[in-house]
Amino acid sequence: MSQEQSLNMKLIGQHTLNGEGAMGEGMSISITKDGRRIMWLAHERAPKNFTGVDVTDPSNMKIVVQTDLPHASMRSNSLEVTGDIMAVAYQTKAAPDKLSPGLGMSPAGVELFDISVPENPKSISFFDCSGPHSMGVHQLWFADGEFVHFAGGAPDFEPRNPADCQFYRCIDVRNPSKPVEAGRWWLPGTRKDDVEDPPERHPVFNSGFRAHNTNVYPERPDRLYLGYLDGGVFILDIADKSRPQVVGSWNPHPPFPGFSHTMLPLIDRDLLIVTDESIRDGGGDWPKLTWVVDARDESNLVPVSTLPIPHPDEFKDRGGRYGSHNLHENRPGPAFRSSNTIFATFFNGGVRAFDITNQYQPKEIA
Repeated sequence: MSQEQSLNMKLIGQHTLNGEGAMGEGMSISITKDGRRIMWLAHERAPKNFTGVDVTDPSNMKIVVQTDLPHASMRSNSLEVTGDIMAVAYQTKAAPDKLSPGLGMSPAGVELFDISVPENPKSISFFDCSGPHSMGVHQLWFADGEFVHFAGGAPDFEPRNPADCQFYRCIDVRNPSKPVEAGRWWLPGTRKDDVEDPPERHPVFNSGFRAHNTNVYPERPDRLYLGYLDGGVFILDIADKSRPQVVGSWNPHPPFPGFSHTMLPLIDRDLLIVTDESIRDGGGDWPKLTWVVDARDESNLVPVSTLPIPHPDEFKDRGGRYGSHNLHENRPGPAFRSSNTIFATFFNGGVRAFDITNQYQPKEIA
């Protein structure tokens, strides 16, 4: 990596994954009984499902297992590990070379694996989310060993608009061989036969009203931090998982161009970091920003700054997208956590680290 491409970051290792790239957003670490660190990675397109890489020595990484999907019209975009159990999200798509929805296809849902022997993952169970109006599960969160929270469809859910086919669901996996639904929530007005009026679509950047990230942290197990694309972000009270209740929301779309992706709570500071994903090449949906939001009053969320990034003119001709995407989410477990240093990704703008000690003046540091 040239100096022009890096600032205060140094590449210490790389693995080509046997030429099977196209990674999704799923990335998690497990620690084996003999002390090895295994990084589990989800693939965004077929033929591969997930890969386990021994990263105990980051300068000498080794694949321990690489698995295949059942067919080409699906993806395993997300996965999470707790202890010796890994949850994997399956979403279907209409064509192998496209990410267009594959409504009504299967398998679509959540599969649990025993990874106590990383070289030999064993399927424990499968929670089916397929249905005539479902494309399965896009993202999941599994951090406490008891519940999997996810953005997915269901066989009994028909949206008013096909673009709104994924909503928040929670399954109880305390008996991992028999997952059962514990709760669900969708944006009122998006399901067929809802009494509420349908939400107003963005006049230019209409990405739909779907759940994306469904984060729950041990510091606040009664709170779900939910990204909902053009619906903005929601904080849900899930003390009673069978009846999630909205306690706060924030939505800058419009006038901004939609697609709330991730909401990271910095619970000890009453702050939220919120990303809006860029989905058009060449900066065509600029600005897609990463926001800092004051959450001292959950019912009145207030943006106070954005993470500084270069103008798209510096990146729009590189090819691909330029703008905000996702974050290092401070997931509990054997990984770095911080309330002052934020790591964020910007597609062809790379990976950047920010100091938000002063939340009103974030500074890029790497």
